Amino acid sequence: MNAPTLDTLQLVALAAALGWASGLRAFLVMFAVGVAGLGGWVQLPSGLQPLASPVAVGITGILALLEFVGDKIPGVDSLLDFISTLLRIPAGAVLAASVFGLDHGLVAALAAAAGGSLAAVSHGTKLSTRAAINTSPEPFSNVGASFGEDTLVLGGLWLAWLHPVLFFIALVLVLAAMIWLARRSFRFVRALLGRMARLFSGRPEPASPPAHGATDVPFSDKSA
Repeated sequence: MNAPTLDTLQLVALAAALGWASGLRAFLVMFAVGVAGLGGWVQLPSGLQPLASPVAVGITGILALLEFVGDKIPGVDSLLDFISTLLRIPAGAVLAASVFGLDHGLVAALAAAAGGSLAAVSHGTKLSTRAAINTSPEPFSNVGASFGEDTLVLGGLWLAWLHPVLFFIALVLVLAAMIWLARRSFRFVRALLGRMARLFSGRPEPASPPAHGATDVPFSDKSA
């Protein structure tokens, strides 16, 4: 039984999903695509078929497992995120372009630009939110966030393959939430780093503004 081929809408959705998901889990994305192709669940575009070889599936599977474990260790996850900046964004661009292949030069270039941009948004959100989460001493929120990202990656790829219209709706909502979350996390981390810098430099904390209606003189002499 032959795997179903992908139509144009599915190809566009797949390119967007690969770019966006690579910003969260580049190796998991490559492994999932390779397994889907190797198992005959979907007919991969020619540019993605090398991922479906047994050797490629084995290598990406090991790397995805290491990424899976390291991403759930507080502190290690932020280090991996920082290092993976050089991998995830280019991977998102290359995978998105590979959906259309080099024989579609302009379309592949546009897909690469879109895939890299989506990877940058998701990776930036992951980097900032994990840095904020790691300020908490307990590890459970970190592990929960990591499992949530695993679910988002696999669920996004599944939607792109089978329900591309629903995927695009979900992608718009997720991107809006990610941008909001990244801004909140970035402000939190920036304020925390500012407090740490003042602590180690010996500078005092900035004074809080007086409450409404309060005066600069705490006591006044009314005996006169």
